[in-house]
Amino acid sequence: MLTVHHLNNSRSQRILWLLEELELAYDIKSYARDLETNLAPPELEAVHPLGKSPVVTDGENTIIESGAIIDYILRRYGNGRLMPETGSASHEKYLQWLHYAEGSAMLPLMLRMYTGRLPDGGEALQPRINEELNRHLGYMNAALEGVDWFVDNALSGADIQLSFVVEIAPLLHPQGQFPNLDAHRARFQALPAYRRALEKGGDYAFGPG
Repeated sequence: MLTVHHLNNSRSQRILWLLEELELAYDIKSYARDLETNLAPPELEAVHPLGKSPVVTDGENTIIESGAIIDYILRRYGNGRLMPETGSASHEKYLQWLHYAEGSAMLPLMLRMYTGRLPDGGEALQPRINEELNRHLGYMNAALEGVDWFVDNALSGADIQLSFVVEIAPLLHPQGQFPNLDAHRARFQALPAYRRALEKGGDYAFGPG
């Protein structure tokens, strides 16, 4: 049985969404952030030494990193759903988006979040951070021109992986500049499986109000 070690207000919410889309049976072991530090509790370190979420356990297998978890679940349990055929050109595009989400797109967002906590708001770094935010969000926005989803205009694991970027972007960067991302966010947040994942996952500050 798959178990998702789920932390509130974290990237693990998208793993719940994936499992709901696949209609798989799974367990949730929930953890709560520290109210003062907002950090994950030390209990997660008993699951994996990094003490981060998401973590998925499946028998003797323990998998970390959202992209690796999505890949594992789709290969093991997806039966060809939510990703293009392996070896196809579409699959290569899918893999790029799957890894892009955390490999490139999240960095300027994390920099914005952390520098915002500095006494001066990281003033000297903000022009460069803004440039990178506009570059990456603009790239994603352009990829959605005339389509609903990132790969072959069909919902895939890449959309699920990218969803966290799409959800936190308007909280850290001015809204309204990227209408395709705004439409994409509204589209996936309305999906029944996404809504079921919210109900099961609990507190999630980045979803629909």
